[in-house]
Amino acid sequence: MYCEQAKDEIRIEKLGVFAHHGVYPEETKKGQTFYVNTVLYTDTHKAGISDELEHTVDYGNVCHFITNWMQNNTCRLLEAVAERLARAILLQYGRVSAIDLEIVKPFAPVRLPFEGISVKIHRSWHKAYIALGSNMGNREKYLSGALEAMKTHPLMRLGEVSELIVTRPYGGVEQEDFLNGVAEVETLLDPEQLLETLHEMEKAAGRERPLRWGPRTLDLDILFYDQLVLESKDLVIPHPDMQNRLFVLQPLAEIAPYFRHPVLGKSVRELLEMPGLGGK
Repeated sequence: MYCEQAKDEIRIEKLGVFAHHGVYPEETKKGQTFYVNTVLYTDTHKAGISDELEHTVDYGNVCHFITNWMQNNTCRLLEAVAERLARAILLQYGRVSAIDLEIVKPFAPVRLPFEGISVKIHRSWHKAYIALGSNMGNREKYLSGALEAMKTHPLMRLGEVSELIVTRPYGGVEQEDFLNGVAEVETLLDPEQLLETLHEMEKAAGRERPLRWGPRTLDLDILFYDQLVLESKDLVIPHPDMQNRLFVLQPLAEIAPYFRHPVLGKSVRELLEMPGLGGK
């Protein structure tokens, strides 16, 4: 998995592409020249030792990919060109962990003197840890279905998955025991988009939310998203109170024992071993 952003760079500068993007009809009909500047973040160490093309990103292939994409797609805004092309490159080239992409429009219809107008973005794969739980019906089926949905989602890559453990309910509501686990994923979704996607997976499993801490067919929670600290109306990352939940820490420690909590400053293993935090 290539979620951690590599330090090495492969640069493609001022790649000229004649394409049909723009707001005005004459732009999409007649077309114009665009320039593409790209920084591909990857690990070149293995290729540097082996001197083999298979161990790196073929920048010639990337140039042709960019050209074909620019010419076979049409967008009104430079922002859309940059966003969609960056995503396409990250999905196409597994060795690329992140990308800086600039789309330059040297002949934009501004009718004022200028050297160039461009949109530049940075996009990357993100690593997230997702808690899984079920205590209704066929628990194994619901959890395996969620893992399959993550595996097949076009903007997610399923990584390591913990063993499933049986745990007592949390929150004081009388109900059946849970089956819990944790999955590692890479994703191009931002945190809010990831949350929405997980809610869609829960809904597909028949999840309803009539009672807090109540029974559910499928429960999916974002534990970590890179080292992000976020608090909004609908989402808090890292997941609040996870440090007091043994049913979260135990499977998480199996696949990510040294991942450090960005607020508490302790690794998952350290949290699990602390009597006051790990729940022992």
